[in-house]
Amino acid sequence: MRVIVVGAGQVGSNIAASLDHDHHVVVVDTDPSRIEAITYSHDVLTVQGDGTAIETLEEAGIENADLVIASTDVDETNIVICGAAKAVGDPFTIARVKQTGLLRTWERSEGAFGVDFMVGTNLQTAQSIVRIAGLPGAHDVETFSDGLVRMAEFEVMANSPIAGETVSDAARYESLTFAALLRDDDVIVPAGETVIKTGDAVVVIGSVESVRAFADFVTPPPSLEDVREIVIVGGGEIAAQTARLFEAEGIDTRLIERDPARARELAENLPRTMVLQSDATDIDFLVREHVDESDLVVATLDSDEKNLLVSLLAKRVGVERTIGVVDAGEYVDLFETVGLDVGVNPRLVTAEEITRFTRARRTENVAMLESDRAEVLEIEVDRDSVLFETPIEEAMADLPDGIVIGAITRDGKLITPRGETVVEDDDHVVVFVDTRVVDEATAAL
Repeated sequence: MRVIVVGAGQVGSNIAASLDHDHHVVVVDTDPSRIEAITYSHDVLTVQGDGTAIETLEEAGIENADLVIASTDVDETNIVICGAAKAVGDPFTIARVKQTGLLRTWERSEGAFGVDFMVGTNLQTAQSIVRIAGLPGAHDVETFSDGLVRMAEFEVMANSPIAGETVSDAARYESLTFAALLRDDDVIVPAGETVIKTGDAVVVIGSVESVRAFADFVTPPPSLEDVREIVIVGGGEIAAQTARLFEAEGIDTRLIERDPARARELAENLPRTMVLQSDATDIDFLVREHVDESDLVVATLDSDEKNLLVSLLAKRVGVERTIGVVDAGEYVDLFETVGLDVGVNPRLVTAEEITRFTRARRTENVAMLESDRAEVLEIEVDRDSVLFETPIEEAMADLPDGIVIGAITRDGKLITPRGETVVEDDDHVVVFVDTRVVDEATAAL
């Protein structure tokens, strides 16, 4: 496809990186420094200019474009870009928006604003937070095959019960596959005798029940079903959406917002959430309100540094687990090192969601791990697949290294893959793939 990406920030750059191997990508941005940076880092064409201007889109080749992705930081700009693209061509258009209200308006009128698909950054971030909250210790969580299969990534700490064990010893749970170990810069496809080391990130794929059981074993804090209370710090849109999702789960939630007017508005719109008007960076307030008794603190303030501070203060008063929004993707690893349990980057979450719609049609779902070092794909098998009516151990000989078949679903039932398992037509297969072999793997599968 010919793909035009408007906006060369973190979202646009991540999308371009995921597409430049398979498609003809043109990136448009008004900032010359961003244009220069992406020119050197990715195999894409670039155009410096205003993506809302017809002349700029024409320079980018809009007349031949199959897909236009509007990923600037301004919602209205992204909508105008899609409308302009439709005015002079017939591409499929994707718009990134932060305001959930715009997303809801678009959902009520198919094709509104000239947008074929709209991604709500704040809602996607809130959903990611709730998925991670549901598994103690998880750094990344995704579901596949209509909820039958779950993938999760866990960091192995020094006190983890699986640190120093072999994969065969750690594989205590039915319907669970150890897909990979992410160690330093290496992606390791584990064998039974592979030793799990402190600092590794373990990627597992399996049934919802088995992944939850593994999570409970690796990190004892309660899962979403067991939590008594969650505290959300901040009153922005991400906080509001997160609170709504926790309300839907029936979880007691407290939300702390400093601004009196916004706190009042949230209290009116969130009937099952207790809204407290105060400064969450005041440790005396945290102690007075017994925040230490909560199972989880979610920091969603308007600054990465404030979210880190709130997380550290929560830890200091005795909170076991914290999740924080980290807007600068390059800070996520640093913040997790110094005290934040899990950092969620809205831009990366958005880029991943958009990437789902730019894969080949046979890829039903995709999740990116560790800044796109690896991917987990859901693929519907047909007669052209190397897996079709072939035992997995035989089919693997025709696939590149760096691939693990994590789960199979057939007629609404989960099948745990083994070497002798034969994959049938229309089966859905969830596959872990090292990013370096994604193109080859997708073509073969």
